[in-house]
Amino acid sequence: MPERMIPVDIEDEMKNSFLDYSLSVIISRALPDVRDGLKPVHRRILYTLHDLGLYHGKPYRKCAKIAGDVSGNYHPHGEGVIYPSLVRLAQEFSMRYPLIDGQGNFGSIDGDPPAAMRYTEARMSKICEEMLADIEKETVDFVPNYDGSRTEPVVLPARIPNLLINGSQGIAVGMATNIPPHNLGEVVDALIHLINHPEADLEELMEFIKGPDFPTGGIVYAGTGLKEAYATGRGIVKIRARASIEETKKKERERLVITEIPYMVNKSNLLSSIAKLIQEKKIDGVYDLRDESDREGIRIVLEVKTGLSSYILSNLYLHTQLQVSFGIIMLAIINNQPKVFTLKELLTAYLDHRREVITRRTLFDLRKAEERAHILEGLLIALANLDEVINIIRRAESPEKAKEKLIRRFSLTPVQAQAILDIPLKRITRLEREKIETEHKELKLKIREYEEILADPKKVEAIITAELTRIKEEYADERRTIVSMEKVEEVTIEDTIKEEDVVITCTHGGYIKRTPVSSYRNQRRGGKGRMGMITAEEDFVEDIFIASSKSYLLVITNQGRLYWLKAYDIPDVGPASKGKAIANLINLKEGEKVAAMVSVPDFSPGKYLFFVTKRGLVKRTELTAFAKPRSTGIFAISIDEGDELLAVKVTDGERKLLLGTRLGMSILFSEDDVRVMGRSARGVKGISLAKGDLVVGAEAIAGDSGFILSVTTRGYGKRTPVSEYRLQSRGGRGLINIRIKEKTGEVVGVKWVSEEDQVMAITAQGKVIRMKVKREVPIYHRSSQGARLIHLADGDFVSAIASLREGEE
Repeated sequence: MPERMIPVDIEDEMKNSFLDYSLSVIISRALPDVRDGLKPVHRRILYTLHDLGLYHGKPYRKCAKIAGDVSGNYHPHGEGVIYPSLVRLAQEFSMRYPLIDGQGNFGSIDGDPPAAMRYTEARMSKICEEMLADIEKETVDFVPNYDGSRTEPVVLPARIPNLLINGSQGIAVGMATNIPPHNLGEVVDALIHLINHPEADLEELMEFIKGPDFPTGGIVYAGTGLKEAYATGRGIVKIRARASIEETKKKERERLVITEIPYMVNKSNLLSSIAKLIQEKKIDGVYDLRDESDREGIRIVLEVKTGLSSYILSNLYLHTQLQVSFGIIMLAIINNQPKVFTLKELLTAYLDHRREVITRRTLFDLRKAEERAHILEGLLIALANLDEVINIIRRAESPEKAKEKLIRRFSLTPVQAQAILDIPLKRITRLEREKIETEHKELKLKIREYEEILADPKKVEAIITAELTRIKEEYADERRTIVSMEKVEEVTIEDTIKEEDVVITCTHGGYIKRTPVSSYRNQRRGGKGRMGMITAEEDFVEDIFIASSKSYLLVITNQGRLYWLKAYDIPDVGPASKGKAIANLINLKEGEKVAAMVSVPDFSPGKYLFFVTKRGLVKRTELTAFAKPRSTGIFAISIDEGDELLAVKVTDGERKLLLGTRLGMSILFSEDDVRVMGRSARGVKGISLAKGDLVVGAEAIAGDSGFILSVTTRGYGKRTPVSEYRLQSRGGRGLINIRIKEKTGEVVGVKWVSEEDQVMAITAQGKVIRMKVKREVPIYHRSSQGARLIHLADGDFVSAIASLREGEE
């Protein structure tokens, strides 16, 4: 016999085959039906429980038996595929209202797998019985199963709005569904309102349905995403864990306790991610992490340093699944087609299904009532003519002849005649006659009632309302998830930064780093210091100052341009590290070099930036002028050729400015002596310098308290009371600040300090010494040379100093 070959275009075959596969996945596997909210496998599991009679009050049966029956009778995909679906229907952390009552190990929120199906048992939960109620009354269509040996329901009657209260997740071909669970009581209230007010809009429905209600609780930040999802079928909301702070017996510690986590988050993985953050020191201040969860609920405990709970929680929101995004996609099957539904459309589709179910149930009940009434009418005729009926039956040659004679004599139907022949003798007593008459009257009333229901849609809706009300009374519970209509405050990098004082260190070669102040221990005067920064041979530390880790850093270059940074943007690389090239942090132009930095907490009005150049020029500009710099920088001051920017200070309009020079001179003048200028101004003379002299320090002083600290390159220093510096006019030669000699070297820096402050000095070779001003820096007259503060190695010199204000400890 010749081989038969059919030529097929590969492109057409691929298209057709993939389309068939896609439709199969969409309709028969991955997406729920909008009417009962079930995928085929779930529907077949529940119908198999119905077949086996495993209702809530009945004994449990092995899951292996249930899965085997589902596979053998309805779902030809293997027990290994069916059992996980059965397990999910029983998990309280997956289903808001579990449809299966499981006995045994059905897995945990930690991701532990369930026991093998030969060890677990199951039956319907009580609420599941509502899904199958009236299925025997022809309320839904049945179709042949996969091998045609029996029939299965296309959809379940579903007295409960399962799709909304339990939600659904699934990935099909080219589409996905992600419907969150909701609170049964709220959904019922919305359905009843929609029955009474079919024209109700979304605003009205959302007065009843506040938002998703997850089995694991948590806090939903709806923002605009929830309303968008309910209005269009798609939207995104944020879910956060619920956390609280508890006191401990130790004042320096407090407990951060997490009692609810976002939906579908694996608790074990969550704990691992938190532990990893702690181990990698991405969050500080955590002493202990414990999982105290039990049957009563989740309890994750972090023992933390008092006051750091908010900072730690922000880190956990950003870096772990304590905060997740939930993308709502309300996709379901209707009329064998996938469709994205709005909230109102979902509610309407469910009500339409219930109307059809109740109509079909009523038709079924009407037919059965009419059939029974028809039989009872025949019996009543027989009982009214009992003697004649008995004679006809007695004289008949056979039951068939008796049946024919009864039909002819009393105008009965074959069904009525057969019922008369089948009636037992005990039913012809007077008492039994009365029962038949009573039953007939009751049936007539029921028939009339059924006919009225079928004739009046309002009566159908009244039945739906009554059933929903009973469902709510019997199964509704309190909402577990808090819904906030506010948009969640996005956790930013800044929220995860612990606010602390940091040392910002810059080198002549353009490297910058930050180090917590706590990394530098106090030392006594004359100490050798500790290694603070490793630099290249040709590089040296040029500037050092203290800032908050969340401060704004205004970086001003030698060309007078200002750039904007946050202190936490500067890498924290440890006290001995070189740091990172500042050119990698800001977009410096060719030939630009950082000349000065200033730390400001914000850009509030009433503050000024006071610029000082090495040639003694000064300038004052309002701080608000620098609030919004561009990535390419903005002009802050015009610099003369041969001059450089030395320092920038933040002032409030009531300060006195002190300028200290390399050769030991100083001048103190009022801030008012310098008028407020624009960003591009050059400035005015602050001090007249001697030949070879330059300004090396500038301070904005409030009042007459405190001291002027001066340090030289050879490690000498002193502090002098501010009262020894008389107020002068801007532009003069000034007064002697410190007597310099060959052994002292030139002045490297001048700072305004109090007795409670500390001072840090850093050398060109990267050593740092930190001293308490009151104990380690002696007081000397303005014209003295001071005392040795730090011992230096051969070839080393002090390159920069910084003061730590009171409270910066």
